Amino acid sequence: MTATLPHAHARPRGAGTRRASVARAYRFELVKLVSQWRIRLLVLACWIAPALFVAAVSRQSTLPVDTLFGRWMHATGWAGPLVMLGFAGTWALPLLTSVVAGDVFAVEDRLGTWRHLLVAVRSPRRIFAAKALASLTVLLLLVTGLACSSAAGGVVAVGNQPLVGLGGHLLTPADAAGKVLLAWVCVLAPTLALAGIGLLGSVALGRSPMGLLLPVLVALAMQLAQMMPLPVAVRLALPSYAFLAWNGLFTGPAQLAPLLIGIGVSLAWAVLTTALACLLFLRRDFTHLSYDGSGRRAVTVGVLPLVGLVAVTVAVLTASITVTGTSTTTATGSGIGQEKVQRAVATAFAHLYRMQTEQLHRPPVTEAQLRATATCTKGSLQVAAQGPGNDWRCVVSWHLPGVDAAGQAVYQLDVTPDGRFVADGDGPKEVNGYFLVRTPEGDAPNPLWQFDGTVELLTTSKG
Repeated sequence: MTATLPHAHARPRGAGTRRASVARAYRFELVKLVSQWRIRLLVLACWIAPALFVAAVSRQSTLPVDTLFGRWMHATGWAGPLVMLGFAGTWALPLLTSVVAGDVFAVEDRLGTWRHLLVAVRSPRRIFAAKALASLTVLLLLVTGLACSSAAGGVVAVGNQPLVGLGGHLLTPADAAGKVLLAWVCVLAPTLALAGIGLLGSVALGRSPMGLLLPVLVALAMQLAQMMPLPVAVRLALPSYAFLAWNGLFTGPAQLAPLLIGIGVSLAWAVLTTALACLLFLRRDFTHLSYDGSGRRAVTVGVLPLVGLVAVTVAVLTASITVTGTSTTTATGSGIGQEKVQRAVATAFAHLYRMQTEQLHRPPVTEAQLRATATCTKGSLQVAAQGPGNDWRCVVSWHLPGVDAAGQAVYQLDVTPDGRFVADGDGPKEVNGYFLVRTPEGDAPNPLWQFDGTVELLTTSKG
């Protein structure tokens, strides 16, 4: 007996020999997954733990300011689900895909139940489709639980308040809720890519524990790559970038190009890895009860096509970025330049200065009246001001109506390879020092003391 039962197509279409439909096989596989105690535990944890975590952290005096939107968890309930999203993209989602998709085929090898399943369904293609759909359903349930639970915990604990975006601008509660929901929807694409890797590992490596760990290891490797100063084209060619690109939804204006590219790349990975897993599954010989993976075929059929996909994606992105007018250094370099950093810092400062003015009950001022500009340097003057690093220094200048002299404030910047920066006020203390201001939600740190922002990696050289 091979992957298909011999002469199964020549048997009469009686009730005992008819192939099970995909819908029936899907329901059967879904029941099998949900009946596992670890899956039930994961579902319970994803629907309860995020709410408790967000509510508890929001009530603490010390906030996770090193996490994006962590410094705003006291001010609005919509910061909590974004903090949880950052944690999920780094740790939770790779682990969930490993437990669900990385074990959906290997469990049959461990239990030795392939023959029974083939006799019941009579179609390896339908078995694969049913298992893939069942694992996808469980993953959607888990991701939905993470999003809904964290949002509920934040809103209940802190309230439905406006959210400060990455450009320093205020998002209304309705706008913040919509963008939070869209951000969670966007990370489904890289989650599907990891799920496809899990299916491929589960099929190719059999009962080996490496099949279960493959999505976590691949996700960890891609996260380490994103922390390195790679060219923009290489960074965008990895599906892990979609776990970071949702930040662009909260800038003003929204940085959608990297997000759309990241989603497209992730979906391409999901389709290719699932197709490769299906190909290996259909070519498998089920007569060997001691089957322990496809060995060399797993490398040639599984790894090489993914390497080729990365190479093709890098080439296409490099060519398209150059053709559309972006400077070549942006395509082959880090994408972080002096003009971009200056523009991002000045924009965020102007928005936050207006917020500080309202909180201190001073005469209102607009961003146009401030005419804020920034002059940024990196390291020594002999080094070009470009690329990531924690040695950026910016001097922000602005004007107040009726005042001839320009105000100035100094910031130390830490710019990460993905374009995120943290600006730390370095004087004068009356402007960007640490002090508390009274807000309707309670006392809060000076908004100009420290703030987050992003540098758009794919803007043209003229902005």
